[in-house]
Amino acid sequence: MLLENKTAMITGASKGIGRATALLFAREGARVILLARSIGLLRELHDEIESTTKGKAFVYECDVRKYEDLKKVFDDLNQRKIYLDVLVNNAGIMKDAVIQMVQQQLVEEIYQTNVFGTINASQLAVKSMLKNRSGSVINLASIVGIHGNLGQTIYASSKSAVIGFTKSLSKELASLNIRVNAVAPGFIDTEMTQSMDKRFYQKNMESIGMKRAGSPEDVAKAILFLASDLSSYVTGQIMGVDGGMII
Repeated sequence: MLLENKTAMITGASKGIGRATALLFAREGARVILLARSIGLLRELHDEIESTTKGKAFVYECDVRKYEDLKKVFDDLNQRKIYLDVLVNNAGIMKDAVIQMVQQQLVEEIYQTNVFGTINASQLAVKSMLKNRSGSVINLASIVGIHGNLGQTIYASSKSAVIGFTKSLSKELASLNIRVNAVAPGFIDTEMTQSMDKRFYQKNMESIGMKRAGSPEDVAKAILFLASDLSSYVTGQIMGVDGGMII
């Protein structure tokens, strides 16, 4: 198993890519620490993991926009002497608006979740990883954070910030044997994409070389590679998972 004896934290774990990653990690032997705002969905996932895999799960109700929430989680883990080997910064939101219609509240909400949540969780996780003198941080970026997209100026720029954070942090932590990479999904079949305007949804589908939307499991497999020792000499990279949407 690729993650045997590893402890991995996944934010935004209650659904979509986060949920798929949690299940895959557990099947690969990891002890998973699951964070999300929906404690009900997390408990359902906890029960599924412990009944269908050999993995063990801990769940925490946590809003990554709130540093205090994250700090309480890490304080509890430290008291239990549970230290991280892997952090998956998956929690994120996507809301579209052309720049003329963007409200300040939308900007703050997207950046607090996608950028500040990633930074704060990483800062706390690195302190935990130093106990083991190794680790892997995987951030969820987006293909639009690299190439941009109409109507997604704020979302795309937040993911560009995640990419810049990933590249810089990888340089800071390489000498400490902590790797930092990002996965940049394309058009993935999740609640976020299903809620799109139908015309916009179809336009995205037509742009994919493989002629299908990606699944959360497709992304989870890329995250697993970056979390495992298979990628032990990989850091500072942005891995696109987009089915040929942009080549």
